[in-house]
Amino acid sequence: MTRIICAVSAALLVAAPASAEVKSADDTGFSIAMTATVAASPDQLWATLSQIGRWWNPAHSWSGDGANLSLTPVAGGCFCEQLPKSRGSVEHLRVVFADPGRMLRLTGGLGPLQSMAVAGVMDWTFKPAAGGTELSLRYTVSGAIPGGGKGLAGPVDQVLTEQFGRLKALAEKK
Repeated sequence: MTRIICAVSAALLVAAPASAEVKSADDTGFSIAMTATVAASPDQLWATLSQIGRWWNPAHSWSGDGANLSLTPVAGGCFCEQLPKSRGSVEHLRVVFADPGRMLRLTGGLGPLQSMAVAGVMDWTFKPAAGGTELSLRYTVSGAIPGGGKGLAGPVDQVLTEQFGRLKALAEKK
């Protein structure tokens, strides 16, 4: 049992971003940022980011199946999810800016934020760095958040930190 706990802890440390934090949180919103160096070129990392169904944890989806997730990284594109048995679909975020290998900007509210009167902006930036690419993620949300942004900032940070780590791990496997 101790070996399993050590192995899981080591895997989490390797997959975690170099820095992840809630930058701000107040009654009207929050901002989360994380950065890590990924052992992949900006173009390789962009291609991996685009394969969102391979790295996004399906536990944080409506269908529970990563095969139903897609990301079309062009302006007007969508981080979307097909619901099983042709029940419909979900738009998680909308792509508003795409510069392959440099920056991807999406707008919208993830998960429970989708049903709130909020605006969210998610920026993924890629910069060549020693050993690969410096990957940064910033997600800023503001609006009418029941209970305020302070209560949601931590849970959203945890979910995005996990996704960021999963993306990094997949990109470095290639």
